[in-house]
Amino acid sequence: MRFLAFVLTLLLVLSQLTLSAQGIRGSIKNQKGEALPFASVYITNLNNGSSSNANGEYEIKLPAGKHTVVVKYIGYEAQLVEVEITDKWVQRDFKLGEQSFALKEVQVKGKGEDPAYTIMRKAIAKKKYHLLQYDSYQMKVYVKGTGELTNAPFFLKNKLKEEGVKLNEAYTVESVSEIKFSQPNKFEEKVISIRTSGDNKGSISPMMFVSASFYNDKVAEMVSPLSRSAFAYYKFQYEGSFQEGNIDVNKIKVTPRSRGDNVFEGYIYIIEGYWAIHSLDLKTSMMGFPIRVKQNYAEVAPTVWMPTTHQFHFSGKVMGFGGEFRYLASSSDFKVVLNKKLVAPKEIIDEKVEEVPEAIAAIKSSNKNPNLKALANQDKLTRKQFRQLILEQEKESLKERKDPEVISERSYTVDKLATKRDSAYWESIRPVPLSDKEIRGYQRDDSLAQIKSAELTGKDSTKVIKKKKFKPQDLATGGSYRLSPKTRINIDPTFANVYYNTVEGWNVNLSGKLRHQYDSLRRTFEVAPTFRYGFDSEDFYAKARVSHTVRSKGKSHLLYLEGGQFVEQFNSDNPIHPHINTLSTLLFRRNYMKIYEKNFVETGFEYKPSVWLKVNGNLEWSQRNQLYNNTDRSFFYNDEDRAFTPSTPDNVELESTEFPKHEALVLQANLSYRPVQRYRMYNGRKIPIMERSPELLLMYRKGIAGVLGSDVNFDQVQLGINHALAFGVRGKLEFELRGGTYLNSKSMHFMDYNHFDGNRTILSSLKPAGSFRLLDYYQYSTNGAYFSAHTHYQFRKFLLTQIPEVRFTGIKENVFFNYLKTEHSPHYYEVGYSLDNVFRIFRIETAASFNDRKFQEMGFRIGIATLLKFNQN
Repeated sequence: MRFLAFVLTLLLVLSQLTLSAQGIRGSIKNQKGEALPFASVYITNLNNGSSSNANGEYEIKLPAGKHTVVVKYIGYEAQLVEVEITDKWVQRDFKLGEQSFALKEVQVKGKGEDPAYTIMRKAIAKKKYHLLQYDSYQMKVYVKGTGELTNAPFFLKNKLKEEGVKLNEAYTVESVSEIKFSQPNKFEEKVISIRTSGDNKGSISPMMFVSASFYNDKVAEMVSPLSRSAFAYYKFQYEGSFQEGNIDVNKIKVTPRSRGDNVFEGYIYIIEGYWAIHSLDLKTSMMGFPIRVKQNYAEVAPTVWMPTTHQFHFSGKVMGFGGEFRYLASSSDFKVVLNKKLVAPKEIIDEKVEEVPEAIAAIKSSNKNPNLKALANQDKLTRKQFRQLILEQEKESLKERKDPEVISERSYTVDKLATKRDSAYWESIRPVPLSDKEIRGYQRDDSLAQIKSAELTGKDSTKVIKKKKFKPQDLATGGSYRLSPKTRINIDPTFANVYYNTVEGWNVNLSGKLRHQYDSLRRTFEVAPTFRYGFDSEDFYAKARVSHTVRSKGKSHLLYLEGGQFVEQFNSDNPIHPHINTLSTLLFRRNYMKIYEKNFVETGFEYKPSVWLKVNGNLEWSQRNQLYNNTDRSFFYNDEDRAFTPSTPDNVELESTEFPKHEALVLQANLSYRPVQRYRMYNGRKIPIMERSPELLLMYRKGIAGVLGSDVNFDQVQLGINHALAFGVRGKLEFELRGGTYLNSKSMHFMDYNHFDGNRTILSSLKPAGSFRLLDYYQYSTNGAYFSAHTHYQFRKFLLTQIPEVRFTGIKENVFFNYLKTEHSPHYYEVGYSLDNVFRIFRIETAASFNDRKFQEMGFRIGIATLLKFNQN
């Protein structure tokens, strides 16, 4: 027992000695006494990195002993000092002098080429080597994000103040994560602590920036200066070199050949001989928002240089709001496992300007028959030979992959205690001191969180879900009511579903949905009724849909039954929205939407065994009745100036699209398949990369005669393909092709024809590649053979975007071409041009249409920016 007590006492003493050991702190300034914000502070013997804060102050907790401290700031000379830590803080202030650069004597060959090009060619040749230097690595990353709202629309400032959001005040979020990476692309992040403004809820993961490497061709969709195609996008200029310890560092100015989104400009520093990145200071823009990136690298393992501090600064304005956000990431505790199979020569020869020894030139190698042994045994290789050697070594390692369809793997987990850390914990773990502004922000938000928590004390203490009580006005404004933890009723806002058309006049629609989820929310049962009343037609309609959905392990099954009496557009894809038709009818006296009455029962299914394959079908019996106009009211124009058209469309194949009351039984089956299957793994779940594969489509539709009184008899088949291809920087081609025919058209009515996605209003479709801009909705509808094509190409730089100031606003230029040909129609063409991302929201288009090369008309359209994605399903 005495021995045990002695051991415990000794351990206690040792622990107290360890705890009493503090660290080093101070300030980092230039020779003028000005603070150097976010300077890099690296402890070489511990592989531990940190940074100064916005005021140039730093503080690093260190164990007792001697440590080597390196302080860096881009553009200034690095300082290296030895410090000894005992039981007190060591105060050490740094004053960095501006970096002096020496212009080396270089032999200029060719047409006076800048030596920067040789440096960059060698760095690009070796970039793959730097990505493959290690089999795996681990590190700890501290990330701090600080944002400020600098401006807001005047009419919203008071509202924001009521919500506790103030202008020019700091809102800060911090996290500490443990990172593990293993080849070829497996990235694991475990968040061990999170602190956010306010109630400490939520999480952040800016690791997409921290983990992105400038040795890749692209960094967050922006072309890296070390990309294989860098010379097509950048000009480089050698601005001298300096010595840091035992390495020489080259300063290279990076200038885009055309400024704008998705290219960088600034400076990159390359280590001579290693051809690795030493540091970088670059700026770019995305969607018109300026971004600045700074990184400092350190040798975290023999000849392995990795970034230890990252800075990202975002700013911009949109819709009257202005703000800026800074990310500061500090990496430490590196553990690197080197790739011992990787072989590299001591020297790389730039064969474009340097002389190649005969022995090296004599090594014959091709892509099919690489002479790996001869290449691996050389101390010198040309850039081409070295790239080939590294690629072959990479291919050998990729053969060992268990699942070649998986492009990347990422896991993200949050420790159970991550959001429960208190202020004392953060004081002990935080490697970068908070600025005064950030401290005031935390004090403000912590106070607000305490008040909010006090207000909620005692409420829902048993976690009973509160049930909202129904009020009559909810029928107009909408509402959501939870009947149980898994059962909910939603009422759609009726005031937003009031429309006008020439058949019904004003009509009001009341709809809602009852949803019940069970079996761990993988099974869903829904009932969705809709009621409709037309005030001029005095007709009441109702329909309901019952569906059951099962989702499990990437598969899904859907069964539904729908029926009732309702109005339907002749094109069941509903090419014109009722709200758009309302405005067109009342303001411009153009009643484009054509409807008929349908009493129907429909049953259908959808089966998705994977995201790459979808099969669905339906069988519908319906009784169809023609409808007629009952009103001719509009706000402008009159019947003499602009008459409303009948409730039946015009068509080139039919003298009249009127039809008698009849019954129809129609079967339809659809198949969608994507043959190229690639995935990203996230937390063990496969995420498909849809853009890697075209979508192949097959549709068959059958009108069944003689069953249940049906008098339709036709067979239609259609093939299609959708795809999008990326070209260069932000160049994107999207296309959609459809072709089909009617194998049998013995008995049909106009709603059974094949219709096309036309448009006669000023608003453009949400599908820029897949819709016509000026085509009449029903003029060329057909029951014969047809072919349609839509192409849409987005440029990074075209006409107006040749001007850098226009590119910096985020505006894109698109051109599009649409084509249609049926058995009975002329060749119909549309050619158009659009400005995209105007005010970051809109797309403004102009288009011209032609029939057999004869000009028909020109029109303008307004749509939603293609950068804003919508679910079309």
